[in-house]
Amino acid sequence: DKFNTYVTLKVQNVKSTTVAVRGDEPCWEQDFMFEISRLDLGLIVEVWNKGLIWDTLVGTVWIALKAIHQSDEEGPGEWSTLEAEVVMKHDEICGTKNPTPHKILLDTRFELPFDIPEEEARYWTRKLEQINSLGDDEYAFQEEVQKKPLPSAASQCSFEDADSAVDDRDSDYRSETSNSIPPPYHTTAQPNASVHQFTVPSRLQQQGVLRESCADSLQNYDLDYREHVAISPAGSSRYGSSCNVSQGSSHLSELDHSHESAHGSEQDDDHQERESNHSYHSLGSYQKDGQARLREQEEPHGKEEEEKVCETEEKCADHSAAKLPLELEKPKDVDAGAQVSYHGDNEPPPFPPARAHWIRAISKVRLQLQEGQDEADPSKPPWLKGGPAGGLYGIDSMPDLRKKKPIPLVSDLSLVQSRKAGITSAMATRTSLKDEELKSHVYKKTLQALIYPISCTTPHNFEVWTATTPTYCYECEGLLWGIARQGMRCGECGVKCHEKCQDLLNADCLQRAAEKSSKHGAEDRTQNFIMAMKDRMKIRERNKPEIFDLIRDVFCESKLTHAQQMKTVKQSVLDGTSKWSAKITITVVCAQGLQAKDKTGSSDPYVTVQVGKTKKRTKTIFGNLNPVWEEKFYFECHNSSDRIKVRVWDEDDDIKSRVKQRLKRESDDFLGQTIIEVRTLSGEMDVWYNLEKRTDKSAVSGAIRLQISVEIKGEEKVAPYHIQYTCLHENLFHHLTDVQGNGVVKIPDAKGDDAWKVYFDETAQEIVDEFAMRYGIESIYQAMTHFACLSSKYMCPGVPAVMSTLLANINAYYAHTTASTNVSASDRFAASNFGKERFVKLLDQLHNSLRIDLSMYRNNFPASSRERLQDLKSTVDLLTSITFFRMKVQELQSPPRASQVVKDCVKACLNSTYEYIFNNCHELYSREYQTDPDLPPEEQGPSIRNLDFWPKLITLIVSIIEEDKNSYTPVLNQFPQELAVGKISAEVMWSLFAQDMKYATEEHEKHRLCKSADYMNLHFKVKWLYNEYVRDLPAFKGKVPEYPAWFEQFVMQWLDENEDVSLEFLHGALERDKKDGFQQTSEHALFSCSVVDVFTQLNQSFEIIKKLECPDPVVVAHYNRRFAKTIGKVLMQYADILSKSFQSYCSKEKLPCILMNNIQQLRVQLEKMFEAMGGKELDAEASDHLKELQVKLNNVLDELSAVFGNSFQTRIDECVKQMSDILCQVKGTGNVAANARNTVAQDADNVLRPLMDFLDGNLTLFATVCEKTVLKRVLKELWRVVMNTMEKLIVLPPLTDHTGTQLIFSAAKELGHLSKLKDHMVREETRSLTPKQCAVLDLALDTIKQYFHAGGNGLKKTFLEKSPDLQSLRYALSLYTQTTDTLIKTFVQTQTAQVHDGKGIRFTANEDVLPDKGSGVDDPVGEVSIQIDLYTHPGTGEHKVTVKVVAANDLKWQTSGMFRPFVEITMIGPHQSDKKRKFTTKSKSNNWAPKYNETFHFILGNEDGPDAYELQVCVKDYCFAREDRVLGIAVMQLRDIVDKGSCACWCPLGRRIHMDETGLTVLRILSQRTNDEVAREFVKLKSESRSTEEGT
Repeated sequence: DKFNTYVTLKVQNVKSTTVAVRGDEPCWEQDFMFEISRLDLGLIVEVWNKGLIWDTLVGTVWIALKAIHQSDEEGPGEWSTLEAEVVMKHDEICGTKNPTPHKILLDTRFELPFDIPEEEARYWTRKLEQINSLGDDEYAFQEEVQKKPLPSAASQCSFEDADSAVDDRDSDYRSETSNSIPPPYHTTAQPNASVHQFTVPSRLQQQGVLRESCADSLQNYDLDYREHVAISPAGSSRYGSSCNVSQGSSHLSELDHSHESAHGSEQDDDHQERESNHSYHSLGSYQKDGQARLREQEEPHGKEEEEKVCETEEKCADHSAAKLPLELEKPKDVDAGAQVSYHGDNEPPPFPPARAHWIRAISKVRLQLQEGQDEADPSKPPWLKGGPAGGLYGIDSMPDLRKKKPIPLVSDLSLVQSRKAGITSAMATRTSLKDEELKSHVYKKTLQALIYPISCTTPHNFEVWTATTPTYCYECEGLLWGIARQGMRCGECGVKCHEKCQDLLNADCLQRAAEKSSKHGAEDRTQNFIMAMKDRMKIRERNKPEIFDLIRDVFCESKLTHAQQMKTVKQSVLDGTSKWSAKITITVVCAQGLQAKDKTGSSDPYVTVQVGKTKKRTKTIFGNLNPVWEEKFYFECHNSSDRIKVRVWDEDDDIKSRVKQRLKRESDDFLGQTIIEVRTLSGEMDVWYNLEKRTDKSAVSGAIRLQISVEIKGEEKVAPYHIQYTCLHENLFHHLTDVQGNGVVKIPDAKGDDAWKVYFDETAQEIVDEFAMRYGIESIYQAMTHFACLSSKYMCPGVPAVMSTLLANINAYYAHTTASTNVSASDRFAASNFGKERFVKLLDQLHNSLRIDLSMYRNNFPASSRERLQDLKSTVDLLTSITFFRMKVQELQSPPRASQVVKDCVKACLNSTYEYIFNNCHELYSREYQTDPDLPPEEQGPSIRNLDFWPKLITLIVSIIEEDKNSYTPVLNQFPQELAVGKISAEVMWSLFAQDMKYATEEHEKHRLCKSADYMNLHFKVKWLYNEYVRDLPAFKGKVPEYPAWFEQFVMQWLDENEDVSLEFLHGALERDKKDGFQQTSEHALFSCSVVDVFTQLNQSFEIIKKLECPDPVVVAHYNRRFAKTIGKVLMQYADILSKSFQSYCSKEKLPCILMNNIQQLRVQLEKMFEAMGGKELDAEASDHLKELQVKLNNVLDELSAVFGNSFQTRIDECVKQMSDILCQVKGTGNVAANARNTVAQDADNVLRPLMDFLDGNLTLFATVCEKTVLKRVLKELWRVVMNTMEKLIVLPPLTDHTGTQLIFSAAKELGHLSKLKDHMVREETRSLTPKQCAVLDLALDTIKQYFHAGGNGLKKTFLEKSPDLQSLRYALSLYTQTTDTLIKTFVQTQTAQVHDGKGIRFTANEDVLPDKGSGVDDPVGEVSIQIDLYTHPGTGEHKVTVKVVAANDLKWQTSGMFRPFVEITMIGPHQSDKKRKFTTKSKSNNWAPKYNETFHFILGNEDGPDAYELQVCVKDYCFAREDRVLGIAVMQLRDIVDKGSCACWCPLGRRIHMDETGLTVLRILSQRTNDEVAREFVKLKSESRSTEEGT
């Protein structure tokens, strides 16, 4: 054991390493395979001795690749001497030197690649045979490695760390079985180096951690090569499981090294295969740059070379025929392979063609296994016949199918349905299937247990018995107390015990009696017993022949051998234990959780161990309830029915215990016992035993750990019974499942609480149970063994459910610790005889496999199969059980939550499903919906020329989400809070779809090759998908989705196009309407159909926008703004077209009303549309746009109604003229007597008749034809026209003849001329109204008002009252009845701009201060300067005005005669009839700037304030004997100087007085009052104007 060596193989940057094996003649038997691209190199074989800190090189062999022969067969290999140094040339090794005493046996060979067509294979085989000596381009070689003795002068003695054989890289998390840290990606340990192709850094050689278990047997080459994929790093890969799993099969550590027989190393081999094989699942899809090997390109040249290194143990007879690539039983469907390449966060690129080839190769091999059984190697064991699951055994026990011709597949897709059954033999420890020596031994032991089973052994024949001498109980060794009838004695074999102990006595009476008698020589009696036992066995064989047949079949024994074995076994049962002897070594290791018996709350425990009559004890550990003894005892035992009795005591050293010692043999307190049947011991065991009570009164708790080693005479080399049981169970399982069941696991029909302990049907179950009972195999060990077997078939129907239940019970066994023992679950589990690491690893790999299968649940558990769905549910339960195991049994801190793991798997599956449907969208769609895929292959994916791809993709996505929702969600309902497959499905699908869709819309936006309608349709589909499946998912709830933004540009484009369509439509609609003559759409509707058409079109457009149900307010705002512009454009065009032609329709009866109704209807519909678009919620910009549009339409309606109203002007004129004529005929005074009131009403009616006749007809028509709003507008316009016309034609008739207004002015110059004015007035045009006529008109106005009010249907009374037109008319009428004073006052107060628009008068403090030039005055004819003083009497309130006429300046006047200007100054205002109103100055001859300085006084009285008065200043030229000529006039309002009191005024002179309508009306009314002097004078004054000059 000085050596602990391993071998490293290096070729072309690739390095692989075997396991480390102890001893000076190590045997590795491991295969490696490499792929070669350069034949000028060599294979370097290094042998290393493993050290504690570093490893030492033992020696190196260098083999030139050109020297390696080609062969499809394994050879015997050849011994090569290891040499100490290497020879280098150009930095490459080219040889070795300095031989060492060590040798190594290698078998190396080149071999053909797997995956080439048959013809090519045949061709190359021939070719290679011809040129074997040369070696062609590429090959594969194999080697067998075995070592010559290594001299023990090794440089370092090695201590192997218990964990060094464990490099557990479960990609999910590291299980506690390993203390080695998985290296990062770039330093992946050697087993995968064959894939990675990089130079392994030399420091690896100093890392014991990385070195431990670096070989990955055949299937590793097979896989890694086939996949051609870098196994993903432990850190990043969530789904790939690692290849470099531990070699150190944990149960090996339980073996004593002296027993490490062939079976042990085979176990090792298989373990390695079990673990590494899992690499198959890590189908990553990376392609390393270093490996440029696309099969398609290289095949034609035959440049494929694969190199294999197989290390096989030479002792094994059938090795040469037993090389099977482990993938056989893992045909992965190509599709799934293609899809599930999900590697955590780094999404890999699509897999290279090479990978597809390898997957195909796998399936071919599988088919060969199924279909080509007849061609198989005849040396393969009989149990290999039939069944697709034939690939479940160790590498070394299968025929080598690599030499078989490949069977071409019909289609890659045909693999979709096929499925591997389990996680490979690597997981179930099925090593025993090939260990013939072990099998042969177990076969005998099984027959022995079954021919005379414990379950039906002869019971003891107990009778109550009286002891005459002190007798001790055979069972508990206590004294049989009492005077008589102290205990029980068996009449047959004479064993004595307490009554309470009789059930504990387990030995078979017959056998015991026979043993006892044969020892004591009582031969006759013995003979009787032996006969009885023989009969028993005969009956057993006769009644249960199926049991023995099954055992024979399972162990593949011939009938002859079987018959001989049966005889031998029966004899050994009869011999019993008389010829049996064994050496037993028992180490009492420690105990936990003992009872406290002392007052101190503790105990002082020690242990007694008794085998037969020999009893030994340990030292006492004081004051400890968890003592550690570590004491070893040796016993010899000659009776297989003996028991080992281990009892724990609390040592007492007080008086009480001494007294007790006198009375009893036991002075100390009993702490518990465990009784072990010697027959259940075999090999080495390290077991925790629960401490049991002795009587019901005992208070016992805790457990004790014992290490027991048994060497049975004649069976020294045999494995422990647990290993033997494993062998039996595995072989049985294999036989029933693979040989009989064609790979289908038969699930026994068992009910009840213990149904989980039923593993097989009745016969097989009896075999394992009897074996377990006979050899003391705990039921939990049976369960774990069966679990391991099932794990290789976990994908068979119904198996997940069974495994889940099994594991749940295993969990319960370890985790639910009983009250009596407070051993922690992980400690109990650590003491499991199955092997803690072995089971943990099994679960880790199973967990990985389950995750990988769940990551393809669509393929593995199709929704169409009810039973597969049930299996899916059970698979998740199993995953949950594994998590429970990790938490409760392993007591890991935070293992991955099952729900999270399943969630990740579901997501992975969905990711790959999405990728699959995306890549095969058209094909899948046409297959699913039976349409013809009319697309050329290159257009399978999305295109920028059309959008056909996306709706199909959405349909497929929906079918997947629906399937998840309806089929998978109800099944995977174990985590209702955390896992709803339907929801996850929707979330993942949407997220992936969103990325692609967003990218696609960006591309389309650049090119815009499709119609906007197509984009809109797609938008609708995307919206539907989102709303239907995504909107309410927690991840998206309450968030604004992105998809509206993707389509915004296309919707805008559509809106742009839609605007043109709308305008076109508008013109069409109007044209049609025009042709039809703007008919009302129906009797109830007052507008024509063009409005309806326009809005129907706009509403449809808006409906489309609305149906987009856009959840993004920003995008909606954009749409609304754009659409508001369209509405504005369309409606304003409509209004413009109508406005232009409206005038021409006014002559028609109804048409103008209908057209105005149309505009009104536009406003109504616009309001509705505004509400539909969101009303107050509408985006501010769009809202403003629409409000502005309303205002514009309102204005249009106003304009149209004004045009319409004015069109009645001529007819109303005629009516009013007739009224005027009728009114003239009304005679009488103003004061109407009470009795004459009705005559006034009568007159009013008469006067109104012409107007009423006109209005009656029209208003009735309008009321029926117009919309209410339009009607009101029309009424308002008519009202305006009627009022204005009455005012103009009746109240203030125009002066229409040539004299006109001028006549008033000129005639009034001289009062004498008034007669002309009178004549003028008498004519009808200028007649004035009498008071009675005014009364009649007043009444008539009331009637018209009532008429327009129309009882509330027309205009509002307040509107009529306040209308400026009525007020103006009323005002004009009122003037007729006012006094002269009032009228003059009105005139003064209203006419503020009589000369120069009232501008130009300047004020200064006194006459000496000259003001600036007057502004705003055009062309004054001179200026007058006057000083005014205003004085109010404080007592009477009388106003007095003093006016001083200072001078006149700049007079403009041309004359040939004498020029004598004087100033005439008049006070105008009320209450002046009795006062002096006018003063004149003296005249100044020929002076154009005369100075006057004359002062005048005016008395105003106190009735009115100064604001009712004005001063009129007139400059005249005095003429003798004719009328004075007027130079210019100025008017100054007294109100302007009230504040000043006294000031100098500078007044520019104007040519005449200007006045407005009111002034003119006042003037006309006063001009008729010829008898009133004040009136006459006023008219004359205001009529004056500048005379014509001479010479102009």
